[in-house]
Amino acid sequence: MPLTSGRTWRRAALLLPVGVAAAHIGPAATWLPGVRLLLFPGLSGTGRGRHVALTFDDGPDPEATPYFLDTLDEVGVRATFFVLGENVVRHPALARETARRGHELAVHGWTHDRPWRPAPVRDAEQVARTVRAVHDICGHRPQWYRPPYGILTSGRWLAARRAGLRPVLWSAWGRDWTADATPASVRALVAADLRGGGTVLLHDSDRLAAPGCWRSALGALPALVEGCREAGLAVGPLRDHRPFPDQVNDHDGPALFCPW
Repeated sequence: MPLTSGRTWRRAALLLPVGVAAAHIGPAATWLPGVRLLLFPGLSGTGRGRHVALTFDDGPDPEATPYFLDTLDEVGVRATFFVLGENVVRHPALARETARRGHELAVHGWTHDRPWRPAPVRDAEQVARTVRAVHDICGHRPQWYRPPYGILTSGRWLAARRAGLRPVLWSAWGRDWTADATPASVRALVAADLRGGGTVLLHDSDRLAAPGCWRSALGALPALVEGCREAGLAVGPLRDHRPFPDQVNDHDGPALFCPW
């Protein structure tokens, strides 16, 4: 083999792992709000202009989730809960109760792991396993997928597609997982980014965050819902929101900022 050919093969061998890693983590750039909102409005959860999708991650949690279910009943709102499969099988009665009260269950993954290394087979198995758990325990097949930490790798995207799920992240969040979060700070942070057609990310568990932080999201809920209604916006689950990949607003009119 000529010397130049040998160098070319060695260079290619060195670059191959870099290419694999780039292909794996490249889609994670959609975590950046500017990239996501501009280029992938459907992935941001952008839907009907006079509707706000309310979503919760990381449950079901027997310590916290029942309080959210009761508060949502009080304000007359249904939401989408992105659940972890391991929590669904540990607390099947709570998962069923969430569905019984009219809320939508979606897939957050089997565990809340970080996806730094490519593992497409594992990703596919865990997403499919969570879909089966939700279907078997709650009686309906989920439609949506939100990866842990909002990091959508190529393996996770393919896993969602294979399972028949549509990936959805968010357009506004309250940073309610932090130790210094308060109901007021959660409301203010959501208000900074939320408009009609947006999707809100909150959490109904503190198992992966600062102890007790879920109380800040819970405390923010009534005012958040009231503010949206005062702005003429309905609040509900993703199934009523209709986020589409190529749609920013529908014919309900221009987006409205919540006023609080």
